[in-house]
Amino acid sequence: MIRDLHRRHFILTASMAAAMGIYAPGIGAQTTARAAPKAAKSAVILVLGDSLSAEYGLPRGSGWVALLEKQLAADKISASVVNASVSGETTSGGRSRIAALLQQHQPTHVVIELGGNDALRGLPLQNTQDNLTFMTQAAQKAGAKVLLVGMQVPPNYGTDYANRFAALFETVAKAQKAAVVPFFLKGVADGADPTRMFQPDRIHPKAEAHPLMLANVWPELKKMLR
Repeated sequence: MIRDLHRRHFILTASMAAAMGIYAPGIGAQTTARAAPKAAKSAVILVLGDSLSAEYGLPRGSGWVALLEKQLAADKISASVVNASVSGETTSGGRSRIAALLQQHQPTHVVIELGGNDALRGLPLQNTQDNLTFMTQAAQKAGAKVLLVGMQVPPNYGTDYANRFAALFETVAKAQKAAVVPFFLKGVADGADPTRMFQPDRIHPKAEAHPLMLANVWPELKKMLR
């Protein structure tokens, strides 16, 4: 009788231990499978730009965004690229589109290459700055890292306007703790013969300029992808 009670107590205790996931020596071991490590999520890079990123006047696949995809593959970085650039786009246009793009593509990184058309149209600099700030904050709230790609305008726009326009990209980046490329067309528009790298309209770079444009963006973007 006593032996039977001890046996029942043993069975009950073992059952309780198993239910609680406890290992008790002499009672029985509860094996717990380890959760498999989650696979690293591939990066999704959303490029929100204007004609400089939309391959205006170029053969398909020769623009800097297409070259970026090849660079990622060459460096064995697991990432996809969504090019949401539109020729003629202003920062206001980007601001109106960014919410839907973030929801649709859920990017991990957002490259904002906008502002040049604002300057060409002589739009107020404060509007451009406010729009860049809005887009940067929206992307960050969605969990993405942001890279702002800066532009400059020719001196015939006036020294004060040109200097303030060039500075606003770094101003926004610093305030929002985002990365920045100060001048997208470095080595393209500031050479001894600045027209050599441009199409006949003198606004849009030729295909041969786009590797240089990628070279200006890639170092900052690569840091963000690590």
